[in-house]
Amino acid sequence: MAVFRIEKTRDYTVMANHHLRNTALSLKAKGLLSLMLSLPEDWDYTTKGLARICRDGVDSICATVRELEDAGYIIRERVRNANGRLGSIEYTILEQPRPPEPKPET
Repeated sequence: MAVFRIEKTRDYTVMANHHLRNTALSLKAKGLLSLMLSLPEDWDYTTKGLARICRDGVDSICATVRELEDAGYIIRERVRNANGRLGSIEYTILEQPRPPEPKPET
């Protein structure tokens, strides 16, 4: 059996393993969520900002963010400006997925 040793000296991230062990997530989604969890809170979490530090383009990142939203790891909320117009999108990134909210019955 092979033995892997990892030397952690500095600049590493501690995060929950939940998303890494979630077999319903694609490898791309696991990687993007891990990257997002490793970045500081004040970082530019736009799709363009993520594309600047990833090999994937904006469209690929958008699709992966949607996968993470569907799985409950990301919550997207559109924020209104002071004048009431729709403004920026605010993302909440979770280490543990939030269960989907029940849809209202019709």
